[in-house]
Amino acid sequence: MADRRLQVFHAVAKQSSFTKAGELLFMTQPAVTFQIKQLEEHFDTRLFDRGHGRLTLTPAGEMVFAFAEKILGLSAEMEVRLAEMTGDIVGPLLVGASMTIAEFMLPAILGEFKSRYMGVHPRMVVANSEAIEKRVIDHALDIGFIESPSRHPNLQTEVCCEDELVVICNPQFPFARLKEVPVENLPDQPFVSREEGSGTREFTDDYLHKNGSSIEQLNVVMELGSPVALNAVVKTGIGYSVASRTSVVSSQRLGDLVVIPLKPRLVRTLSMVYPKDKFRSKLVTTFVDFAADKLKQQTAGAI
Repeated sequence: MADRRLQVFHAVAKQSSFTKAGELLFMTQPAVTFQIKQLEEHFDTRLFDRGHGRLTLTPAGEMVFAFAEKILGLSAEMEVRLAEMTGDIVGPLLVGASMTIAEFMLPAILGEFKSRYMGVHPRMVVANSEAIEKRVIDHALDIGFIESPSRHPNLQTEVCCEDELVVICNPQFPFARLKEVPVENLPDQPFVSREEGSGTREFTDDYLHKNGSSIEQLNVVMELGSPVALNAVVKTGIGYSVASRTSVVSSQRLGDLVVIPLKPRLVRTLSMVYPKDKFRSKLVTTFVDFAADKLKQQTAGAI
C-alpha cells in the first residue's frame, strides 16, 4: 500500500546502489532511476549525491529515509494485522541461523512447521552469529537464532535452550581414551578451531580465559568456518576440536568421532534475537514458541 516511489527510494538507500535495488525489486535500472527522479521532483530537492563513484544520501535524503522507514514499517504491519483477522497463519517467514543451529537443529523444525502451516513460506539464511545479528538489526530477517549472547541495544534476546560444547576427536586420537578432558590438557594436542565471529569460537575463547588459558596457548593447526567441515577434518585425526554435542550425534553413532566432556564442563545457551522496535506478527510469534519448544526437546538429553 505504501507509495512505490518511497519503496524504491528506501531500497536504493539501503543498498547504496541503483543496480542492487533494481535486482532486489525485480526492476530495471532505468525504472529505478525514473522512480527516484519522480520523488526528487515531488519534493523539489536532490535526495542522493552521486559523486566520486559513491551513492550517498543528502541531508534531505536522510530525512526522507527516516520517515520512509516508519511509513513502510507501518504499512507492512497494517497488512499483517489485516491478514491475521482471518485467523490464518500465512506468509513469508525470514529466519536466520548461525552455522551449528542451521545445519543440525533447525531444518527438521522448519520442515515440521511448514507441514503444520502450509500457507507459510520459510526462508533460512545461514551465517555466523555476528552476521545474523546484523541482518536482524537491518530488518532483513524476522528472527535470528545465534550461539552467542547478543549485546546489541536494538535487539531483544530470548534464551531458547542449552547446548553443551564438548571435545571431539578421532577414535585413535590421544584424548579418545579419557572420560573427560581437563582444560589444562588442551594445549597438549593440535587443535582445529572455528573462525572468529562464530558463536562456538566466542564461547570457547571465554571458557579458556575463565580457566586461566587462551586460544593463543593452543596449538591451532587449522581454522574453519563450518561445523560440517570441522567434523570432516577432525575425523582424519589431524587434531581435536570443541563443538556442539548436537553437531556430532550422527558421527558419534557411526563411530567416526569420539565425544568427551570438558572439565569443567562447558554449557552455553542458544538464543533467539529480533528487533525491539519491530512489530511481531502472529506468524513470527507462533514460530518462536514452536521452535523454542522443539529446540529444548532436541537438546534436553544431551546436557
